[in-house]
Amino acid sequence: MTIQQVLLLLLLWMWLSHPCHTEMLFRRTPDLRPKSFGGRASGNDGKAIHRQKRGWMWNQFFLLEEYTGSDYQYVGKLHSDQDKGDGSLKYILSGDGAGTLFIIDEKTGDIHATRRIDREEKAFYTLRAQAINRRTLRPVEPESEFVIKIHDINDNEPTFPEEIYTASVPEMSVVGTSVVQVTATDADDPSYGNSARIIYSILQGQPYFSVEPETGIIRTALPNMNRENREQYQVVIQAKDMGGQMGGLSGTTTVNITLTDVNDNPPRFPQSTIHLRIPESSPVGTAIGSVKATDADTGKNAEVEYRIIDGDGTDMFDIVTQKDTQEGIITVRKPLDYETRRLYTLKVEAENTHVDPRFYYLGPFKDTTIVKISVEDVDEPPIFSRSSYLFEVHEDIELGTIIGTVMARDPDSASSPIRFSLDRHTDLDRIFNIHSGNGSIYTSKPLDREISQWHNLSVIAAEINNPKDTTRVPVYVRILDVNDNAPQFAVFYDTFVCENARAGQLIQTISAVDKDDPLGGQKFFFSLAAVNPNFTVQDNEDNTARILTRRNGFSRHEISTYLLPVVISDNDYPIQSSTGTLTIRVCACDSRGNMQSCNAEALLLPAGLSTGALVAILLCIIILLVIVVLFAALKRQRKKEPLILSKEDIRDNIVSYNDEGGGEEDTQAFDIGTLRNPAAIEDKKLRRDIIPETLFVPRRTPSAPDNTDVRDFINQRLKEHDTDPSAPPYDSLATYAYEGNDSIAESLSSLESGTTEGDQNYDYLREWGPRFNKLAEMYGGGESDKDTS
Repeated sequence: MTIQQVLLLLLLWMWLSHPCHTEMLFRRTPDLRPKSFGGRASGNDGKAIHRQKRGWMWNQFFLLEEYTGSDYQYVGKLHSDQDKGDGSLKYILSGDGAGTLFIIDEKTGDIHATRRIDREEKAFYTLRAQAINRRTLRPVEPESEFVIKIHDINDNEPTFPEEIYTASVPEMSVVGTSVVQVTATDADDPSYGNSARIIYSILQGQPYFSVEPETGIIRTALPNMNRENREQYQVVIQAKDMGGQMGGLSGTTTVNITLTDVNDNPPRFPQSTIHLRIPESSPVGTAIGSVKATDADTGKNAEVEYRIIDGDGTDMFDIVTQKDTQEGIITVRKPLDYETRRLYTLKVEAENTHVDPRFYYLGPFKDTTIVKISVEDVDEPPIFSRSSYLFEVHEDIELGTIIGTVMARDPDSASSPIRFSLDRHTDLDRIFNIHSGNGSIYTSKPLDREISQWHNLSVIAAEINNPKDTTRVPVYVRILDVNDNAPQFAVFYDTFVCENARAGQLIQTISAVDKDDPLGGQKFFFSLAAVNPNFTVQDNEDNTARILTRRNGFSRHEISTYLLPVVISDNDYPIQSSTGTLTIRVCACDSRGNMQSCNAEALLLPAGLSTGALVAILLCIIILLVIVVLFAALKRQRKKEPLILSKEDIRDNIVSYNDEGGGEEDTQAFDIGTLRNPAAIEDKKLRRDIIPETLFVPRRTPSAPDNTDVRDFINQRLKEHDTDPSAPPYDSLATYAYEGNDSIAESLSSLESGTTEGDQNYDYLREWGPRFNKLAEMYGGGESDKDTS
């Protein structure tokens, strides 16, 4: 069957099913005059209104879409009752698509579609038709409007707005739980036939999911789907039009469904017993290790809280939950001691923090494990019996007195002996010392509370077997006061008495200070060393005293200055006292007692020098004497005659000795026979004329051959002496019989000289250069002196 035959049958079926649409021709009216149409209607004025009956009339046209024939598609025919068939009338078409999409035969009124029409682009077209007289061009029928409606065919398949959908549903959901709804659309006419009626079905994803045919809602089809077994599912949904009947068009989409997690799995420890180790020296807060319970769930459903619920180490250890890793970190809570306890057992519980009540029936969401912690022994430093020590001692104790004892022990089972020492950085003056064996601290220098009341020491304890492991402890030494200082005047008093003073007149108020600090406070007593006819002391009993005159009138011309010894004593045991001399000047005063002038001679008199001033003056005198003695000694030393007689005698290297050697007869300093007999036995001998500073082991050197030249022999020995640390020092004198090459100055020796001193001529010395000018002057001058004598 061809396509045209199928379309023809479809069109025939449409006409049969819609008989009102088959009337395509105009119905003729008797005339163009107004006639009544099926009844009357009463107007407002009571007159009858008659409707004019039209000369042509038609219903809407219907056109099948997607026409595939080769000829123009026939739409319908316009016909007027005025048409006699003689061609005098002309049919005109206007409106949507007139002249382009739709054309009309002017003579017959037949309407055709020039191309294939798609209803999805436009469902109907509105046109206007008119019949006119061809000769007069006047309308014979009034213009009338009609509609060409496009009949739909099933030419569009259902489509989904998304090619791939993503959805999720909680695991363990009941059957029928809604997952997601997918909706497809069909561009065909939903009001005509079943072209747009869509039915949904599932092509892939059974038996886990199902879809409602009419709504496209996807629902779970199996109970208790477990995410831990399978998490991802892919479902393919088909949407088919024509009510799902055979021949309908269809479209598909893919839905990726993920099972989301719920807390349906309790935590589980992989091991029933866990073993950990920790050194006993680990400080508090040290992490020993971790425990972890596995949970098949994810996210917050897998969050676990750890705690210690039982065991013999609940007070020694803590456990902290690490949120990012979901581990339980076990830490040290209290200091450990291998010698006290070596093994601890803990019972650790892991429990989910977010439990879903719907799954209580699955059992308790917790688990336990046993953690055994072994404490390892380490070589610990010594431990003092206290964290700090405080000793109190009086400042007047004797040297070597023990002020206290520190105690320390080795906490290890070996119990190694302890050695004590003082950190000298805390006792720079070395006032204290400690017994290294028993830790007794004693004094090595006198104590003085007035210099330092507290001494903060640091004692170090170390094991004898392992001196590197040390422990320090602070020791505070408080020096208790002893009444060992006498009171003195608080300040220097410049006291004067007026010439016109009367008996009993107050001239000065004095006070005293004491370096000591007695427990009951300071109390001073003032008195005169001897009865004085001029002045007296009155104790105020408040650590002050008043100086009063005992007679009327004083004369500065007779005595310008009085010295008044005042005895100051304290009330502590033992009683300490001192005598302070108060210098009182006699001055001229006005009637109010204000000083005007004093005798100038009084200023020249000694004002009672203190002991410190006298000591300072004596030290200055001694230093001056020492400087004078040193200066005289240095000057005497410089007067010694130097080896160099003149500064003009310049030499490269000058070595001066204050003694001479023994000459050739001195065989102890050097054996001259060695030079003459190189093959002689080399036996290092120490010099007997000097005491060597350091003894070195003699070093054997190979003997020179018999035919070795003396020059080579000497060079060899010289090299050996330069590199030998046991050789004599560099400033030692070594004499050799070989003199070397001849000098241009010839020999200066007077040995074997046949001339006498008077016959010798030294003028040639001046020709040798400036180095010999001094010799030329000495010897030339001697000759001239002899001549003058």
